[in-house]
Amino acid sequence: MFKRRNKMSWGRWFLEAVYPKAGWRRVASYVAHRLRRLPDSSHKIARGIAAGVLVSFSPFFGLHFVLAALLALMLRGNVAAALLGTFFGNPLTFPFIAAGSLSLGHWILGDGSYVVGDASIFQMFRYATADFWFNFQALFTPAQANWTDMRLFLSDVFLPYLVGGMGPGIILAITSYFVSQPLISAYQKRRKRSWLNHPRRKSKKLQKKADEDP
Repeated sequence: MFKRRNKMSWGRWFLEAVYPKAGWRRVASYVAHRLRRLPDSSHKIARGIAAGVLVSFSPFFGLHFVLAALLALMLRGNVAAALLGTFFGNPLTFPFIAAGSLSLGHWILGDGSYVVGDASIFQMFRYATADFWFNFQALFTPAQANWTDMRLFLSDVFLPYLVGGMGPGIILAITSYFVSQPLISAYQKRRKRSWLNHPRRKSKKLQKKADEDP
């Protein structure tokens, strides 16, 4: 019932991820619209957004939604806002987030000479996932498991990414909270006033008051 009539090819899916058919401006507008209309307090929604932004700086690709939801629950924030907040990490921003996190992480860990190479960072994660899956299958087959590449990946990519991403992630998460909370609060108040001042509701209030008057 909810499936696409024409199944998208992998190439088309990739193009849609990099540049949606409606355009990133339309996507950003939709996310902002959904955030403003969430039925919760502005503080809870802002905490949810902060949780989503912070998780976007983590190297746990594929688990961002789950981690954002868990972090939002821990912070007593809005879970839906946290899921929408993860859109801070998207195909346009991820290359900068990944490159910056890796470089900063290696510098913090004492390898200041490290420079992000030409190899795709996401390709490294893909190779590591394939390596992990092969070694996992080797536990149940005659194949010989070899965790050398995985250990190199964890020490050279995953750990630096995790360490380097937390600083900028926390800063931008806090910034997103203090920027979004007053904006959402102002929108909610304006929307409430608009609802109360609707001509139909005003006429009902006047009629009710007239009925109550002796």
